[in-house]
Amino acid sequence: MLTRTTTAPAEHPSRTAQFASTPRGAHLARRLAVQCMEEWGYPPVSDTSCSVALVVAELAANAVQHGRTPGRDFALRLTLDPAASLLRIEVADTASAKRPPATPPSPHPESESGRGLLLVDALAVRWGSEPRRPVGKTVWAELPVEASTRPHPNGGPVRSECHTHTLGEVRDIAGEWDT
Repeated sequence: MLTRTTTAPAEHPSRTAQFASTPRGAHLARRLAVQCMEEWGYPPVSDTSCSVALVVAELAANAVQHGRTPGRDFALRLTLDPAASLLRIEVADTASAKRPPATPPSPHPESESGRGLLLVDALAVRWGSEPRRPVGKTVWAELPVEASTRPHPNGGPVRSECHTHTLGEVRDIAGEWDT
């Protein structure tokens, strides 16, 4: 895994990393995202970190499952814009022809997969994809972020906890999307 931390203009922290196009690579991308969010002041139990972990997991899993080209990695970039209260997540792969649909598909109620983009759509302010040069595509999502738990020069942070659901509650929530 290659990783790089940068500070973009206007102090927008950014992290970029490459991962093998394997399920383990997708798992490592999610773990790196949670670690990065913690470094930026969002504990792993915060709603923000949980949402980022879920969206990164879905986009990375899609890159591995649908955008995989043998011998090629996928890339993850996280960019925090505190002034706009947004985090941009970008996952780039090398499969140009396999772009995600413009709107999330409606999976069959008994289907075991196909709900990932529904989750991304529910959590993101906006999301989409764009061609990547010279080859491939980048699928991106912008998530709202709460105040960081790091002390801020203009005042104290606000922090909330992740919502914990039982498996039955998760099934109920997923079932609501099918109706």
